[in-house]
Amino acid sequence: MAGITVSLNFEGYWREVYKEYVPAQSGIYCVYACTFNQTEKSVSIRKLIYIGESADVRHRLATHNKLDDWNRHLQRGETLCYSVATIPESNRVRVEAALISKVTPPENSEYTGDYPYLRTTVHLTGQHAGLPESLSVGSL
Repeated sequence: MAGITVSLNFEGYWREVYKEYVPAQSGIYCVYACTFNQTEKSVSIRKLIYIGESADVRHRLATHNKLDDWNRHLQRGETLCYSVATIPESNRVRVEAALISKVTPPENSEYTGDYPYLRTTVHLTGQHAGLPESLSVGSL
């Protein structure tokens, strides 16, 4: 498999109580610890907790088995927030692995020490706190 370059636009942030509005599409998602500011109707991101991928991100977040693990990272007054980037299934796992390999969120264990693909370059825009604007991993 050859090297690839992918652009991702992360939409968000959806708070836990509104995760049913997350796109029901193939994508990569980020899980954050955040604080909601009622007055400004905005969130402040404190920490990236997890990066995942799914053929249907909405369904995956609604049924994820790591929800309790994610909640353990929350401090008083915080909630979980999500951002999502849609991506075709053909590159989804590879790009998820690249993001995890580069950033190593605390609740991810796969791809933290070994990136099994050739060079993958990812350019990010949108709501992607805790992730760089651009990254490359893997060998040529």
